[in-house]
Amino acid sequence: MSLTFEEKLQNYARLAVRVGLGLREGQRVLVQAPVDTAPLARAVVREAYAAGASFVDVRWDDDDVVLARFELAPDGTFDTISRWRVDAETETANAGGAVIAIRATNPNLLGGVDAERVTTHQRALAAYRKPYTEQVMTNRLNWNLISAPVPAWAELMFPDSSADEAVEKQWDAIFAATRADQPDPVAAWQEHLANLKRRREVLNAKQYAALHFRGGETDLTVGLAEGHLWGGGAADTPGGITFTANIPTEEVWTAPHRERVDGVVVSTKPLSYNGTLLDGIRVEFKDGRVVSAAAKRGQATLEQLIDTDEGSHRLGEVALVPNSSPISRSGLFFFNTLYDENAASHIAIGNAYRFNVQGGVDMNVEDFNARGGNDSLTHVDWMIGSGEMDVDGIGKDGSREPVMRAGEFVI
Repeated sequence: MSLTFEEKLQNYARLAVRVGLGLREGQRVLVQAPVDTAPLARAVVREAYAAGASFVDVRWDDDDVVLARFELAPDGTFDTISRWRVDAETETANAGGAVIAIRATNPNLLGGVDAERVTTHQRALAAYRKPYTEQVMTNRLNWNLISAPVPAWAELMFPDSSADEAVEKQWDAIFAATRADQPDPVAAWQEHLANLKRRREVLNAKQYAALHFRGGETDLTVGLAEGHLWGGGAADTPGGITFTANIPTEEVWTAPHRERVDGVVVSTKPLSYNGTLLDGIRVEFKDGRVVSAAAKRGQATLEQLIDTDEGSHRLGEVALVPNSSPISRSGLFFFNTLYDENAASHIAIGNAYRFNVQGGVDMNVEDFNARGGNDSLTHVDWMIGSGEMDVDGIGKDGSREPVMRAGEFVI
């Protein structure tokens, strides 16, 4: 029997709180939500209280307000940020609370504004937000990302549909991608997380020195950090709370070695970054560092992303996703990295997760970098996998074995 929309929405909120946050009784919760996603945000608030939350607060966002600033505010003001918005995250984390963000925006919201304005703002925001980001990158709090339709995004995904039809189709796509349309989505997620755990355990046992990606125009060797650890699915906070940071998630990922990436990589899907679409990305690496970068669309934004700081010239993540993942099989492009990164293997420019290196959580930046980790104010994933992609694991002795063939795992 098919579920009603209300039942699917409740399933989705329950997944976000019970599987995503793994909420522990007595925790406080911060919900970050665009105003267009208010029905889901309200369902999450109620589910959090039902799960034992002591206090749930909501921080609202609005695309129109954001766009008005970048179009109309005077030059020289874009390094001003709303500190209280970041302070809400930090205060929640410092109090042992949990943070959930509903990430939903028009993917091309800022495509027509001066890219330098956006970059200036992002750098100032990232610098002030870094203490909170460090807690996220070390799993010191339970956090979760989900999404929900907003009209401009839905119409971009389904351009041949009316606005109402597009939103309805996008809800269906999101419910399917997150398994919220199943009668017992929590059980479905428990099985899925167990499969991801087995995959990461196999890769951790291999301890490859590098991965070699070949397919299409890509020929890229990604060295892996010394003592690297693969993540995938659920993770644990130091206090023993098991959470799943992204819903959906289909990837297993680890830390590249910041000085051992060589070759050429070409994107296989567009990237929506800070309200601008980038497509046809082609980047060449030598000794871990970007030596050339081009995009058929969004060239200026790509250049400014890479120039964020020294660490943004290097990789902070490499992730493997089978081409047969549910999101890939749907044939839909979401214009949203939360979904699109789970349709294809991908890499990320910038900061590396500390927990992807043995002992990395307790290391200073210098020691982390010495092991091959990377420190940056930014972390941006972009998709490189396809049904043509082969991936080899390269052992410390130079031996090779197939990891993926034609986009599918063979180990």
